[in-house]
Amino acid sequence: MRQRSTIATDFLKSRGISGRALAFVSVLFLMAITLAPPMQRYFAQKAQINALRSGLKDTQASLAAAEKQLAQWDDPTYVASQARQRLHFIFPGENQYIVIGSGEVVHTSDAPAAPVANSIPMGLPWYDRLVSSITNTNTHQ
Repeated sequence: MRQRSTIATDFLKSRGISGRALAFVSVLFLMAITLAPPMQRYFAQKAQINALRSGLKDTQASLAAAEKQLAQWDDPTYVASQARQRLHFIFPGENQYIVIGSGEVVHTSDAPAAPVANSIPMGLPWYDRLVSSITNTNTHQ
């Protein structure tokens, strides 16, 4: 057994490697193997934290925009303008004129519609389309 150890030490000494250097490299190698998984988890968690922080910033920006829009609905002039624009409401004593055929093309989905949907004009306000759909129902059998 003694002869083998002298052969190994003679080989290491011929290469310029001492026993202390070999022990130091072995300890460093064992420390690297021991510390690699926790370090990998650390960096993975750090990346996850950064992703969650950026998602939180996006969510906070979206929340601020929603709160701003909600605050607009407290203003009576904004509510009146939205009712005029979306629902074609008018104040008493006003006359409303709706321009039909302004060149605006409305694209509908490719889903098959009910047969009555083809006979309802699209450029009318919602209440005229409602009356038109009621009067055109069961006329095309």
